[in-house]
Amino acid sequence: MSFLLLLLIAVGLAMDVLAVSLGAGSSGRALSARPVLRLAFHFGLFQGGMTLLGWLLGEAVLDWIAGWDHWLAMGLLAFVGLRMLREGLKPDEVIEPVDLTRGGMMVLVSLATSIDAFAVGLSLAVLDADVLQASLMIGIVSMLFGIAGQTLGGYLGKRFGSRMEVLGGLILLFIGIRIVVTHVA
Repeated sequence: MSFLLLLLIAVGLAMDVLAVSLGAGSSGRALSARPVLRLAFHFGLFQGGMTLLGWLLGEAVLDWIAGWDHWLAMGLLAFVGLRMLREGLKPDEVIEPVDLTRGGMMVLVSLATSIDAFAVGLSLAVLDADVLQASLMIGIVSMLFGIAGQTLGGYLGKRFGSRMEVLGGLILLFIGIRIVVTHVA
């Protein structure tokens, strides 16, 4: 598999990471380098790791997980997205933005955005591709998109306030719906 094709796959998988990172960066919290890097690292780790896991499990679990993986991703993204919507719609004096850079929320969004990477790993097993190179590239690109998204989201959050958290929540819901529609259609 060519380097360019792997790069295109990595960029395609990182689009969900970019969207979630925009929402995380726009939450109204002043994000220092450490939480930005922590969330971006987790995105990269989960994207690369799920690609590797998909390759390792290969066809053995494809039939088993294919029936419900999209619903799992939708549920996780809807949970986080609805929470962001609720917080973004509160009056300004009671806003406590959802912090996607810590704990369980960070793991949830990292897992939800990496389910497609698992499917890519399954296909890499069929294509007999260099999975270590692919996983590493997917992880690095996802990490870079996570940093860029949070940085841009921080700028937009300062400019547009809590409306960006509402937009971030809507984006997460849209991503979840898109995953279900593309898997069901």
